[in-house]
Amino acid sequence: MADKLADQIRAIGLNNNVEWYHVRSRQWPSKLRYYEVEKVLFHEKSKYQELLVFQTTKHGKVAILYGQIQLSEKDEFAYQEMVTHLPLCSILNPKKVLLVGGRDGGILREITHHSSVEQIDICEIDQMVIDVYKQFFPDITIGYEDPPVKVYISDGIAFLKAVPEGTYDVIILDAFENMGTLAIELADKEFLESVARTLRPGGIMSTPADDKIDECHKIFKGSVRYAWSPIPSYPSGTIGYVLCSTDGPTVDFEKPIHAAAFCLPSFVKKAVGTKF
Repeated sequence: MADKLADQIRAIGLNNNVEWYHVRSRQWPSKLRYYEVEKVLFHEKSKYQELLVFQTTKHGKVAILYGQIQLSEKDEFAYQEMVTHLPLCSILNPKKVLLVGGRDGGILREITHHSSVEQIDICEIDQMVIDVYKQFFPDITIGYEDPPVKVYISDGIAFLKAVPEGTYDVIILDAFENMGTLAIELADKEFLESVARTLRPGGIMSTPADDKIDECHKIFKGSVRYAWSPIPSYPSGTIGYVLCSTDGPTVDFEKPIHAAAFCLPSFVKKAVGTKF
């Protein structure tokens, strides 16, 4: 079987004296995604995580965390824009926004496009990854330079426990459950309850979907909706988002500009409990 796989790899040209990096998704472990590597730019472990950055031939620079793709320059905007603008365009004049995670700065960049926002707090546990992204991805990390942005190097769970109730209009969780223990902790019931507590009535949480949606239905008393968008660099070529609102003014997530993101196949509607 190993010889057969080697033959298949040679047949598609992966062994022609070219270095390739493969990503094995934890969600689809039998599936590999290859990137042609021009040059490794950075590879180091911090106290919390391992970060690899390399230059590719087709995707620009790519960042890998925990062995999983974090972003590529070619299509990072597809995720950053959707996880940000879906919530911020669904609420009237958002002023205070919290980003938990978001180390690469792309979501910050998108938040700063909203002129009503006066306070942007980012809570990221690992200073090293922020510094590395600033070094190798300056066009993405430009959001860190915006005056309303305040960076807290802290554990997200402890940070939220100290935040007064009803502080934020929008909270964005940039944490994938397949990216290690830290991300899994940000998806547990206690943490999501802290998120709901620190949102004002009618406030919104936005996050990559993973397996959070069942807990979200239990915790958030307003709307809970599932959306999706294409992003070629990710294992399935798409990514899902969960948007949740607290009890308060009704939130209509399906603005005309967003409507297509909430058009789901029947099997997805069944899986996420959507009644629409």
